[in-house]
Amino acid sequence: MFTSVDDVSARLAETGYLASPAVATTVFLADRLGKPLLVEGPAGVGKTELAKAVAEVAGARLVRLQCYEGVDESRALYEWNHAKQLLRISAGRDETWDEARTDIFSEEFLLTRPLLTAIRGDDPKVLLIDETDKADVEVEGLLLEVLSDFQVTVPELGTITATRRPFVVLTSNASRELSEALRRRCLFLHIGFPDEELERRIVRLKVPGLDETLARSVVRVVGALRAMDLRKVPSVAETVDWAHTLLALGAESLEETVVRATLGVLLKHQDDVLKASAKLDLDAL
Repeated sequence: MFTSVDDVSARLAETGYLASPAVATTVFLADRLGKPLLVEGPAGVGKTELAKAVAEVAGARLVRLQCYEGVDESRALYEWNHAKQLLRISAGRDETWDEARTDIFSEEFLLTRPLLTAIRGDDPKVLLIDETDKADVEVEGLLLEVLSDFQVTVPELGTITATRRPFVVLTSNASRELSEALRRRCLFLHIGFPDEELERRIVRLKVPGLDETLARSVVRVVGALRAMDLRKVPSVAETVDWAHTLLALGAESLEETVVRATLGVLLKHQDDVLKASAKLDLDAL
């Protein structure tokens, strides 16, 4: 998909995703080596958006498996359309079981889920396995099988092998440790909070109506909040939301009354709001 690291940066920027050199380099290597990309980092720093941006620049279909506690093979891989199978059996009452079985375990009755969907067909795809750390450990075994050989065995149909491998992105908020076996199959990328200059560029790109001076002030205040001992520090997504908020309010500068009134856009816990209200010194920023 990409010819160089600079090509990655330029093409992602066209979609509105400003990639750091580390991000652009790792995406290029994942594409060139054909390896899954495991992206870790706090919520709201652009892990999921990276997969969406790659899909957009590649003209690929985004196939997303949203992980959660209790997700199983039938939700991740495939299952049979039991209601339709029962109707088919009822319609063919004069058939033997062997005749009916050959029919009901066919493509017509197969419900493909994200993992199987991603390895079927010749069209380009980006497989996003989102919040992998929220899935049960047993699901990792399934992922190992699929990501090792990019093939799936359906007992009734045989082995289905990818004719065109998808670009795979796994994201994790590190709420639990992923297995070493899964990590070994992936290239690793950690996306943290961007430096001040990159975050300012992101804000200016996402909120083009915001004044340059105000954008710098927004980023500095968010940086000060991240330096505090808060339950949840503001992410990049919340920085952008706050910039949109200030623009909607017609704020021309970060006056104390405006900042205090809008802290709820950045902070999601009352004790964090109270702590920030007491410690934040706008004059020092």
